[in-house]
Amino acid sequence: MTPQEMVDRALELSEADDCVVIADADSSANLRFAGNTLTTNGVSRSARLTVVSIAGAGVGVVSRAAVRADQIADVVAAADRAARTARPAEDARPLVSGVPASPHWQDPLTPTDIGVFERFAPALGEAFSAAEAGGRRLYGFAEHTVTTTFLGSSTGLRLRHDQPTGRLELNAKSADLKRSAWTGVATRDFSDVDVAALDASLAVRLEWAKNRVDLPAGRYETLLPPGAVADLMIYAYWSAGARDALDGRTVFSKRGGGTRVGERLSPLPLTLSSDPAAAGVECAPFVVERSSGRAASVFDNGLPLAATDWVSGGTLSALRQTRHSAELSGLAVTPAVDNLLMRGGADGRSLTEMIAATERGLLVTCLWYIREVDPQTLLVTGLTRDGVYLVENGEVVGEVNNFRFNESPIDLLGRVSEVGAAEQTLPREWNDYFTRTVMPALRVPDFNMSTVSQAS
Repeated sequence: MTPQEMVDRALELSEADDCVVIADADSSANLRFAGNTLTTNGVSRSARLTVVSIAGAGVGVVSRAAVRADQIADVVAAADRAARTARPAEDARPLVSGVPASPHWQDPLTPTDIGVFERFAPALGEAFSAAEAGGRRLYGFAEHTVTTTFLGSSTGLRLRHDQPTGRLELNAKSADLKRSAWTGVATRDFSDVDVAALDASLAVRLEWAKNRVDLPAGRYETLLPPGAVADLMIYAYWSAGARDALDGRTVFSKRGGGTRVGERLSPLPLTLSSDPAAAGVECAPFVVERSSGRAASVFDNGLPLAATDWVSGGTLSALRQTRHSAELSGLAVTPAVDNLLMRGGADGRSLTEMIAATERGLLVTCLWYIREVDPQTLLVTGLTRDGVYLVENGEVVGEVNNFRFNESPIDLLGRVSEVGAAEQTLPREWNDYFTRTVMPALRVPDFNMSTVSQAS
């Protein structure tokens, strides 16, 4: 039975007042390597069926993996029972209707396979040879996943989205394993991944690291590359729920009540946005929610998504909203979108050009182990990793020790002194969950390196 048939069958079987059915089909291919040698490769497939039953204002959700055709009735019955015994949901709203069906709803699945690496794998082999000749070792993995989501409802919705997601993490180490450098890229199909260029950039960083400079904790002018900026902005985005802000829980809460929408966060013309149609980071153009929460509602399933500015020209312009929270806040309905983009207005300089314009400061490679300290200010802590470098008079003069940092992504927006050119990038900390980002490098005049870290 196809996923489309499973959706239709589940809807037929439901005895609830209303019903939403979501069928996900996943396929994945991966390559893993260590010490300039391919170690493993493989492919996998999985499927999940989620039934959201609605009885009055009660909601029952049952989600199970690898459901067979003869098990659909059991899943639906369990969801219907849960809905009948559930307390009324405060976010209950009429289900979305009137959205045209996806024109490719009935098309067969097109899963990924190991062939997605047809051009990438030989290039990786050449990088292994170059690394071996240069006295360094490459470690990492390449992964490609295609997730096809089918969403149907008792109001007639029949929506489909095919989402390719690829990522490469590449770590280079010196032969004695004492020096390390990391890079990563996000891609839809690996056709645009230049492994040789990535390896060459890592080779340069390992050369920088031959000179060691120990620095104390303190506030330093710091260049944050796009990947590190992505990790900080993703955390801010996840924290930007309108309901939590209304309840006074977050940095987006207005003193005395309400939200900070309309307040200026940065003197620079920064824009932080999401757009399901953004080139290179395309994502689902409709809401897909398998459970309700403070910033998500199963009743919004199928709601069309549009380009949304979260921060516009430096001003907070929207928070993540359900239809329910929008009624409470009086703001527009702006559900979460699965990508995030930041730009700084006029064309910014490249990171290389920003380094050349630095009199003295730190160049960070990536951030790691980011954890929240204070939701009221969105103060987070974390570590630097795989290379922090000292820049003097426009040149990198050596690698410095790692640090623990304490910073608020929102406070940073008000202190940034330069915004570089935006580019598609891969966050290091959050790429298991969020890969579709376009970010600039940022210059922060006083980034808080709170303590020296022994992490490598």
